[in-house]
Amino acid sequence: MASLILFNKPMGVLTQFTDEGTGHPTLARYVDIPGVYPAGRLDRDSEGLVILTDDGRLQARISDPKHKQPKTYLVQVEGIPSDEALAALRAGVPLKDGPTRPAKVARIAPPDLWPRTPPVRVRKTVPDTWLRLTITEGRNRQVRRMTAHVGHPTLRLVRWSVGDWTLDGLAPGTWREA
Repeated sequence: MASLILFNKPMGVLTQFTDEGTGHPTLARYVDIPGVYPAGRLDRDSEGLVILTDDGRLQARISDPKHKQPKTYLVQVEGIPSDEALAALRAGVPLKDGPTRPAKVARIAPPDLWPRTPPVRVRKTVPDTWLRLTITEGRNRQVRRMTAHVGHPTLRLVRWSVGDWTLDGLAPGTWREA
């Protein structure tokens, strides 16, 4: 039976087990299960769901874009995106490495999340907005590049779900078997 671990990666943690001299904390600080590897990556500045498994086929099915596994993010952006900006995200936006697939996106109320360390920089003169954004690919820093493309840089990014797996009830730095 394959191991499947759901981990809530804190900000600043690398999605790998060795730090390769970077000095940044890695998965090894939090997950002491031999033989599991992350199915996909989540950049150091992002938080949220990382799935780990010891099953190579499952790892490929979760992370390979050809399987179109939906990934949902809670995204705090600078400013208030217009309907036109959201429509652009829904249609797919052109990035340097090619156009993105269409995303599902909606403005949402600020979610009830754990405090981030360090906290997001607040600017009194610039409002921010939370979005729920779902993509079916996973390019390097894709969500950040998409929101920047429509004029709303990402301030905080939390991957909430991958397929049917979610962070629900999982505190930062903790994991559970799925």
